[in-house]
Amino acid sequence: MKMNDVMAKNIKTRLHNKKGRSQIEFIIEGFLIGIVAGLVAIIYRLLLTKAEKFLFFAVDYIHGDVVKIILWMLFLTVLAIIVGKLVKWEPMISGSGIPQVSGEMKGYLSQNPVKVIIAKIIGGTLSIVGGLSLGREGPSIQLGAMAGKKLAQVQKKGKTKEKTYISCGAGAGLAAAFNAPLAGVMFTLEEIHKNFDGRVIVSVMTAAVTADFLAKSVFGLSTVFQYNSSTPIPLTLYGLVIILGIIVGVSGAFYNKFMVKGQKLYAKLKMIKPEYRIIIPFLTAGVFALVYPKVLAGGSVMVDILVKNNFVLSTLLTMLIIKFLYSVICFGSGAPGGIFYPLLVLGSFIGASFGIVCISSLGVNDIFMDKFIILAMAGFFAATVRAPITGIILIAEMTGSLEHMISISLVSVVAYVVAYLCKSEPIYSSLLEGILEKQGTKLADPSDETMLITYNVTFDSEVDNKKLNEIEWPHNCLVVAIERGHHEFIPRGYNRIKAGDFITVLINEGEMDYMNEILTEMCCDKKKKYIDNKNT
Repeated sequence: MKMNDVMAKNIKTRLHNKKGRSQIEFIIEGFLIGIVAGLVAIIYRLLLTKAEKFLFFAVDYIHGDVVKIILWMLFLTVLAIIVGKLVKWEPMISGSGIPQVSGEMKGYLSQNPVKVIIAKIIGGTLSIVGGLSLGREGPSIQLGAMAGKKLAQVQKKGKTKEKTYISCGAGAGLAAAFNAPLAGVMFTLEEIHKNFDGRVIVSVMTAAVTADFLAKSVFGLSTVFQYNSSTPIPLTLYGLVIILGIIVGVSGAFYNKFMVKGQKLYAKLKMIKPEYRIIIPFLTAGVFALVYPKVLAGGSVMVDILVKNNFVLSTLLTMLIIKFLYSVICFGSGAPGGIFYPLLVLGSFIGASFGIVCISSLGVNDIFMDKFIILAMAGFFAATVRAPITGIILIAEMTGSLEHMISISLVSVVAYVVAYLCKSEPIYSSLLEGILEKQGTKLADPSDETMLITYNVTFDSEVDNKKLNEIEWPHNCLVVAIERGHHEFIPRGYNRIKAGDFITVLINEGEMDYMNEILTEMCCDKKKKYIDNKNT
């Protein structure tokens, strides 16, 4: 009885703290997280910008000089060893960082924020100095998330609030990396948090806008992609948009398969220690620096080619294939860096190639070339990441235009469906599975920590218009509060849940992934029979 009293008191205190926070407090929290996470992401972006400039300066400097080339290869080897040691010191910096953040939100992983921030910044910067085909966006999301987590730890927040801080930091990181605050919000909700809680949205939005303001203060107001996109595609060409959606959908499924396959091939190199496998992409970068430097780093040089309208189909296809294979080599090694930007670059080249064929063979006006590029980027993103809403908003913000919203939505939906029909798993889900399999990570002990999570009940869902005692709730969860309008009350068995209610549930952190899936289905999906798998 005494234990139950203590637990009830703890729940009451946590609910009181949660209820007592006004929207202003959520905004203040988001503002603070946006500053901290935004500054970390901006520092990383600045370092990568300098690193890429140094890379191409070095490529020009060593050109044609055998001694300098040998010294550059030795330099790349040293960089690879340093990066490999950093990955060994903190394995969570390997790759993009988005799967690690997702795993943390689901309770699978627990990262050391200070180690991750230090190692990721150094390792990611050195990888770009070496010319690896990696992006800044995934790492920026991880850095922002870890900055948010550290801020929560400093403020001695509980697990529930820590998850919110991580979500806000992730959104701020993407906003600072791409100058895309709305995409930062949507990606956080669609891919990281996976729960559209209105109060979380307020904090994430504030954090993302704050980080975006700081980033624009440093990097300026210009968009990431400088395409002429003022003229929308006419409805008569929407058949081509659908065909393009099919192409990028299949390409996205192919891309995901080979990215995962690349990691598995590296894992089979048993004769080479994991920390030394990163030497392979660094030396490959050295070769490309001599024979094909356009594909080095994230792909900014390739984007410049498209912006300047230097379109030759054979050249585009060659660069597309080489960039794809090179990206597989780099990312599969486990070097710290993302696939976000290289992914969009590949999508843009698919769109440009498609546009050339349409213009030369079908008589399509060449004014629509930029539109095909933009559409292919959005569709390729939707097919690989499987976050179509984020892709639509992201491309709109990166190009600074909403004129092509309908066509972007169409190509994204088609690509999403095609990738699904190809049985392609979302890339970040596949990468998270690989991390867990590699590390043998198991869920945290369900008795370790508890946390509160809130769900918005939708019309005609499993729990809508039912009494609490009429609902078959999952094992190991407890409904502790119902918020209706501006009023919140502790529920009783006879209380009836209504659409629009916010219900707060107490769960074990280690079961968050399982519980979130089940409770989201019960509260937010249309009615269907629920079976508690744990009790069958």
